[in-house]
Amino acid sequence: MSILVIGVNHRSSPLSLLERVTVAPEHVGKAVAGLAQRDNVREAAVLSTCNRIEVYVVAERFHGAYGDVRDFLCELGDLTVEDLTPHLYSQHDSAAVTHLFEVAAGLDSAVLGESEILGQVRGAWEVAQREGGARSTLNLLFRRAVATGKRARSETGIGRGTASISHAAVEMMSDVTGDIAGKRVLVVGAGSMGEGVAVALHRAGGADILVANRSADRGSTLAERVDGVAVGFDRLDEAIGDADLVVACTGSGEPVLTRELIESARARNRRPLHIVDIAVPRDVAPAVAELPDVTVFDLDDLRDWADRGLAHRAGEAERVRSIVGEEVEEFLVEVTARQAAPLVASMREAADRVRAAELERFASRLSSLDDADRETVEALTRAIVAKLLHEPSVRLKTQAGTPQGERNAAAVRDLFDIG
Repeated sequence: MSILVIGVNHRSSPLSLLERVTVAPEHVGKAVAGLAQRDNVREAAVLSTCNRIEVYVVAERFHGAYGDVRDFLCELGDLTVEDLTPHLYSQHDSAAVTHLFEVAAGLDSAVLGESEILGQVRGAWEVAQREGGARSTLNLLFRRAVATGKRARSETGIGRGTASISHAAVEMMSDVTGDIAGKRVLVVGAGSMGEGVAVALHRAGGADILVANRSADRGSTLAERVDGVAVGFDRLDEAIGDADLVVACTGSGEPVLTRELIESARARNRRPLHIVDIAVPRDVAPAVAELPDVTVFDLDDLRDWADRGLAHRAGEAERVRSIVGEEVEEFLVEVTARQAAPLVASMREAADRVRAAELERFASRLSSLDDADRETVEALTRAIVAKLLHEPSVRLKTQAGTPQGERNAAAVRDLFDIG
């Protein structure tokens, strides 16, 4: 049985392909349920963010599970195997564990140490649990991954400074425009990413914030939180026309800011307009970038910008890798110990059958005992068996996965006639 991760991320693939295989949050549960039904998959979880889609599975056979997950991603993006395979990466067993722990710790993010990924890992785990995709092995894996991410941020400085896509977007806007103070910024989308952008803008101070969202209540709640103004989607062209900067981060799955909409918005305002699109799939139609005095930045631009500010957190990366190494080792030890648990249980069951048979053999001699005395004899014999098996049980668990552990396990199977 193997743990396997197969994925596509911002390093392995162009954004145009990544957005085709991204799973919208509301569809992740269905994806997990479908994967869990595949022939070679025992457990499954899907981590889909603006930077990656990764499928984690527990599989009986590596190659069979790899094919199942690859085919799932091809179906998802309407891609051929030849189109997708050059952009896929995969890891198994300890390498897969290390990869997830590094992801949760922010080491594999476009913005080193970004904080949003930890919540996304936790969310992927929760969905997998709800859909029955995560059971004993993936539950342990994701629980330890979340713990690793927390340690990385509490014990090192990996998350200091610009540590999220949202914050990086705001800092890039400031870098591009010189200063956002006095600028009118329209945030399109009030989900987690839009919330992060709006809050970062508010903390930076000086910007006039507008929030546009399809759900008026959610947009109003976020606007109130950042001392901004909520704008309905029916007034989106008017809001764009009044804006100096637009940040698009909806989860619509198709362009929200079309060329026609931007042209209509700019009919009454011809000053330069900067648009930052941090949605996957992208919110801004490609033709928008062709308009005069309109500059569009997407996640590729944001990643390039973020790389320039890497140095002050890069020094913490080695400390985080040490934490990851410790956590991976502890995970593997626990998994190995769990593998010994069925043998320990079988050994105890075999010993208890002997105990029960001996009590039955002496039943006639014990017939004069009252109920209290019988319970005492039962408790006494159970305690003796438990004490005798305690040390063998401990050694089977602690030495599991080692040559000595294998010899001990073989001896126990022979001595107790366990198949």
